[in-house]
Amino acid sequence: MDVMIRQASEADTDAIYNMINGLSVYREAPLEAIPAIGEIRTFLFSPGSLAEAYICEIDGTINGYAILLMSQASWSGRHRLSVEELYFTPDYRGRGAGKTMLQFIAQLAVSRQCSRIEWNVLEWDKPANEFYQSIDALPLNEWVRYRLDGPALERFASCTTL
Repeated sequence: MDVMIRQASEADTDAIYNMINGLSVYREAPLEAIPAIGEIRTFLFSPGSLAEAYICEIDGTINGYAILLMSQASWSGRHRLSVEELYFTPDYRGRGAGKTMLQFIAQLAVSRQCSRIEWNVLEWDKPANEFYQSIDALPLNEWVRYRLDGPALERFASCTTL
C-alpha cells in the first residue's frame, strides 16, 4: 500500500466535502448540518485561514483527510495542535493509513515545538478509542466538554443581563 500525505489545495475541496459527508454519516449526525462546498473552500483556503487541511492518498486515490488548528496553550507558553477532524473512507480503516496520518501530525507538532496534540473521539467509537490507546494517547476523562450552539447560542448571545 503506497500512502502519501500532502497539504490539501483548493482543488481538493470536492473530495473533502464528500469525506465530510461520510464523516457525518459515520457519526450519525444530521446531513443538513454539513457546510456547503463554498463554505468549506472559504474556511480552509481563504487568505488568513487558521485551518490547515491534509490529504491522505493511498495508491493514488484520496481516502482520508485531517483538519488541524494551531492555538496557544497560555499556561505552558507553547502552541498546541488540535486535530479538528481525522477521517478515512471505510475501505481504508484499520489498514494503517490513520496511524500514518497521525504520525505525520505528530511530526508537524514536534517540528513546530508544540507541547501536545489533542483531538476528540466519540465514546461509542470503539475502534478509534482502541487505536488511540494502542499508541499511548490518554483519554482526558477529568475534563467535561461544553458546547453552545443553535438556539441556545443565539439566546445567550442576545442576553442583555450578563
